[in-house]
Amino acid sequence: MALPLEGLLVVSLEQAVAAPQCTCRLADAGARVIKVERPEGDFARRYDKLAHGESAYFVWLNRGKQSVTLDLGKSEDRALLEAMLAKADVFVQNLKPGAIAKLGFAIPRLRQDYSRLVCCSISGYGESGPYAQRKAYDMLIQAESGFASITGGPEAPARAGVSVCDIAAGMNAYEAILEALLKRAKTGEGEAISVSMFDAMADWMAVPLLQHEGGDTPKRIGLAHTSISPYGVFKTKDGADLLISIQNDREWCILAEHVMSDKALAADPNFATNVERMKRRTETDGRVAKAFAAMDVDTLEGKLARYDIAFGRINDCKLLARHPHLRRINVDTPTGSASMPAPSAVHDGVPRSYGAVPALGEHSETIRKEFGAHA
Repeated sequence: MALPLEGLLVVSLEQAVAAPQCTCRLADAGARVIKVERPEGDFARRYDKLAHGESAYFVWLNRGKQSVTLDLGKSEDRALLEAMLAKADVFVQNLKPGAIAKLGFAIPRLRQDYSRLVCCSISGYGESGPYAQRKAYDMLIQAESGFASITGGPEAPARAGVSVCDIAAGMNAYEAILEALLKRAKTGEGEAISVSMFDAMADWMAVPLLQHEGGDTPKRIGLAHTSISPYGVFKTKDGADLLISIQNDREWCILAEHVMSDKALAADPNFATNVERMKRRTETDGRVAKAFAAMDVDTLEGKLARYDIAFGRINDCKLLARHPHLRRINVDTPTGSASMPAPSAVHDGVPRSYGAVPALGEHSETIRKEFGAHA
């Protein structure tokens, strides 16, 4: 049984994170992905050497692809890219806006010449507008979009610990390409798609923006919730940090009466609703903290689980590495096999296998032969 995108050819002029994130998912689904790299390679290959000599970022995002190195300043290499695009189903690129046109591959021209081609451009701020020509990297967009202003503790804005803007833009591009392919199956026509990191993160900022414009600007409060109490971290008698989440007033009553053993608190109208608990957030959280501090972690976890209260441990990477729910895949790289978290979707039917991470230019010779150009 074939994978869903088997038979599709994707050509990607990509680097860093956002576009490789998108095309990695296309490759996982069975598409043939040709990764076009500069002669010196995708600079993400050199971010670190922590995956037994390979870059952790590059290993994560480039499995199952073929690597061809092209110098697009040379006419013969531009001709090779043109030949690949003539046969491609999808073209992904994340060069600076305008750069692809200067190389001779303007998206409107490609759409005119190859009507079935789906073209997806990923950038910091989009293809037009006052910031279109700015260089844009993940942490810059975290700051510019306001995301950093609501992340971290009260003392200062913070960067999210992973590249959320890149990842969001890459996944938005992936879903938009799938929509375009579904449309093409009906109409026979491709389309041009533009995805920006700023738009991706602005979408994620919808609730904080609506709250701000409604008169209540979110504040940085660390591992706590701006709108719900109790929803945060509390320490047990033996020093473990537990995060609990109370989503409704019924759960609050259960927490107070059965976990905290405080029937009076469960019946107190001053704490009966989330609105009232938020008015008294310091006291609410203080009462929970006092009760939790009287129990060791095993006792408290047992009670929380018994009464179906949502909770979690504050794990670090060491604990994640041996988490009972962590699913892993093994992917070959030029220097050996790498173990990493599996993609989140679990598909019924054909077991997924994942292709190797390519060495720089590993497939250049075969691709040049296939598409009619010679080294």
